[in-house]
Amino acid sequence: MPTSWLSVSVEVEADRAEALSEALLETGALSVSIEDADAGTAAETPQFAEPGQVAANLWAHCRVVALFDSIGYPSLAARIGEAAATVGMTGAPPSFTVEEVAEQDWVRTVQGQFDPIRIADSLWIVPSWHKAPDPDAINIELDPGMAFGTGSHPTTRLCLEWLLETVRLGMSVLDFGCGSGILSIAAARLGAACSLGVDIDERAVETARENTARNGVSGIVHIQHSGEPLETTFDIVVANILTNPLCVLAPAIAARIAPNGRVALSGVLEQQAPQVIETWAPLIPLEVGDMREGWVRLEGRR
Repeated sequence: MPTSWLSVSVEVEADRAEALSEALLETGALSVSIEDADAGTAAETPQFAEPGQVAANLWAHCRVVALFDSIGYPSLAARIGEAAATVGMTGAPPSFTVEEVAEQDWVRTVQGQFDPIRIADSLWIVPSWHKAPDPDAINIELDPGMAFGTGSHPTTRLCLEWLLETVRLGMSVLDFGCGSGILSIAAARLGAACSLGVDIDERAVETARENTARNGVSGIVHIQHSGEPLETTFDIVVANILTNPLCVLAPAIAARIAPNGRVALSGVLEQQAPQVIETWAPLIPLEVGDMREGWVRLEGRR
């Protein structure tokens, strides 16, 4: 195994960036990303997309960054030239820069990026490798694993704040698209009598179950795959997913809201809110409840 890797950067026009990325993977790149070649300059162009999705248009000038193992260094130029030729970049191979990426303890590196997150004085999200800053608060111990939901993203915070305001003792809660299980667990810790988290991703289901056990709420929180039957209605439904699924699945989600029950939807950019509100209008009227960093939380009651 190599003790270091090589990060190779190639600047390319937007219409060739995706194809070149695929070609580099075919020639042995371990991973590839596309960045704004003008980042840090006056020509930098911000992009926005839903979590987990790529923005519709790439930057005019792109930088394709590929990671190779250091063992293949002597043939690196040949690999770049082969990939470029595959996508029709004729002539001399494109110029590229190389940086060495040293071996690290990647687990510790990633863990160092997540500190305890204060949602309110009474509610903290605490990574499993940290000590709780306030032992008297409700501390949700979390290991996100491969699932979305650490409490740091604005959409997750918007949902946690809503649960803090809305959940009352004895309520039933559905967390649609539960990811790490953070919202399901928070609902239980805030007094819900039962909390069900569902997700389409098997890895998320596994992670959420582990986090549920870690927080000692396995008797209250149940996690299942979204393909399993779901017929019960709930006092509270929260869905922090993406705009398109929120629209496509609107009838299925709305059907799970009990009479006089409440719903909160997030994962919605400000400019996408009218689309979601219009789609849900025949089912449940929605309005913007709160907004943070360009993201909104939509709320409604049956």
